[in-house]
Amino acid sequence: MSTMSLARLAAAGTVVAVLAIGTAACGPSDDSASSAGTSGTAAGTTGSTAGTAPSASASAPASASAPAQKKEDKPAVKAAFKGDGTFQVGSDIKPGTYKTSGNDDGMCYWERDKDAKADTDSILANDTVAGSSYVTIKPTDKIFTSTDCKDWFAAGADKPGAPKTSMGDGMYKVGTDIAAGTYKTKGGETCYWERTKDALHDVDSILANDNVTGQGVVTITAKDAYFKTAGCGTWTKTG
Repeated sequence: MSTMSLARLAAAGTVVAVLAIGTAACGPSDDSASSAGTSGTAAGTTGSTAGTAPSASASAPASASAPAQKKEDKPAVKAAFKGDGTFQVGSDIKPGTYKTSGNDDGMCYWERDKDAKADTDSILANDTVAGSSYVTIKPTDKIFTSTDCKDWFAAGADKPGAPKTSMGDGMYKVGTDIAAGTYKTKGGETCYWERTKDALHDVDSILANDNVTGQGVVTITAKDAYFKTAGCGTWTKTG
């Protein structure tokens, strides 16, 4: 749960404890044409002179080469559900872990709810997202709300390449999206990061977190499930 989300709850009158320890073409068939020459004979009274017209044979045109075969695009992975809407868990969407990416404007907001009353007490967890995000929706959740987010996909539906060694704002799966190791950033006035053991976004999910002013350094371990960062600029692996 980000500090922005906690602030939202606090503004709604909920007392929130902030954890601080330190988000074929086949070618056309050949077409040939030929013409046979005609022979003509002029007969004289005492002799004959046979005049034969030369044979005119039109050569067949060269076959047109087959057009290059267009490479078919791979089918796009289908989204599990849209980035805008309120969904009932179990009927509209299934429990599981989902990912959204490309929320560069920082306006994406989601929440897990225990009921459909829409009270602040209904909220189990929430977040305001910049970049990518993961969330695990439990079978016991009743409602999931998503506003101004990109579409959600089942986690693991895409096939990323090797884990990256640098990252900006977002939430990343350790060992899949990013490599474990020690990272450094020049930071900023609003830099926040957290290491988490799952994507439930509960306070108990957080293994460690910090609000950083200036340069930041953090070691992400192979046992961490996710790493979340906001407002920190670019993190680069140094070890």
